Amino acid sequence: MEVLLAGELEIRPSEHLARARGRTLSLSVRELELLAALARREGRIVAREELYETVWGAPLRGQDRSVDVYVHKLRTKLATALPEWGFIHTHFGFGYRFQPEPSHSFHRSETRR
Repeated sequence: MEVLLAGELEIRPSEHLARARGRTLSLSVRELELLAALARREGRIVAREELYETVWGAPLRGQDRSVDVYVHKLRTKLATALPEWGFIHTHFGFGYRFQPEPSHSFHRSETRR
């Protein structure tokens, strides 16, 4: 059984499950598949086309923005569950990279107190 760990984030693709600090995240099937696809390639910039083919099972067509929309949904859910961490990073013109890193906005707000 595959278990992908990234700090306090645990992804179990075969169980269709992702947890943050032990709490189950409410993710759609596509969101979980995209998260797992990115986590399996941790530290590597992955092209939108590769992600689309992996998750949707077909070549990316024209101006389809599905990957971008789902990345946004994932970022929102991950930021809610683990606000002090950033997981998905955009590389404009190239794709996305999954790498757990401290969230800059979280640390800036902490230093203002």
